[in-house]
Amino acid sequence: MHLLLSAAFVLCWSSGFIGAKLGADSASAVTILMWRFLPPAVVLVAVAAFSRTSWRGLSLRDGARQAVIGALSQSGYLLTVYSAIRLGVSSGTTALIDGVQPLVAGALAGPLLRQYVSRRQWLGLCLGVSGATLVALADAAAGTGAAWWAYLIPFLGMFSLVAATFLESRSRVRVAPLVSMTVHCATSAVVFTALAVGTGAAKPPAGTSFWVAITWLVVLSTFGGYGLYWLILRRSGVTEVNTLMFLMAPVTAVWGALAFDEPFGPQTALGLAVGLTAVVVVHRGNASSTATDAGGSTRRTADNRGAMVSSGFWKGHHRR
Repeated sequence: MHLLLSAAFVLCWSSGFIGAKLGADSASAVTILMWRFLPPAVVLVAVAAFSRTSWRGLSLRDGARQAVIGALSQSGYLLTVYSAIRLGVSSGTTALIDGVQPLVAGALAGPLLRQYVSRRQWLGLCLGVSGATLVALADAAAGTGAAWWAYLIPFLGMFSLVAATFLESRSRVRVAPLVSMTVHCATSAVVFTALAVGTGAAKPPAGTSFWVAITWLVVLSTFGGYGLYWLILRRSGVTEVNTLMFLMAPVTAVWGALAFDEPFGPQTALGLAVGLTAVVVVHRGNASSTATDAGGSTRRTADNRGAMVSSGFWKGHHRR
């Protein structure tokens, strides 16, 4: 049962990149995102009306903070992901760049939070960025038609996630998952509806392929991925979920190659291997740091602090 839940979670979470690719040929990024977030926002707001107890104690300031976090972690991030994929960047490359986010958050936890940054942390970050670079270069060399600057766009989204991570980590108020999800989806629905209406892209295309992509994204990516995330989190804990998160890039790369003939050669495989190696390096470093702290050490490394920052963010927020 545990294995089936883990496999379903990885597939549903990875489906967000595939769904973006499915809709890329039928509509603009803002059109897809507007119609992706409107239905979930309506459903979640309706549910919120019948579960008011979750909202008790939430101040206007806390609600505004959640709206900003949602704008960064969903609106800003997803707009860059969808735009990059529409410009020709492969779904696997985009997923791998996204996967570097926890490593970057862990490294920045040092200078921003004045914590000690270990050599293992910097090594993991360098390996992660190297892996993403290898896959991006392989993608560009395969002649996908994407301009060189298009590969920088997913990095903007990744840094948007990092900003949301640190904003959440500085919050002293822990918001219920249903509340944060509702605020985030409602914020994204408002942002993308305004962008779509302002650019004249609010009207959905007549073809069925668009609605197939929207249904895919709402059912699999939003509700499926998020629901399974919380189920596994409660059954197995944060470490299990974070480990599964790093399987998204290779799964998406293989899925994109099979579904859309995206490039997947030796260099792509090497880049993914380097990225996964970075995860193993940092993950083992976190485990050893935790064991050392349990033994009585008072110094907290950025490996440990970075893991706490990323884990704390993911315990209440949904990227895909």
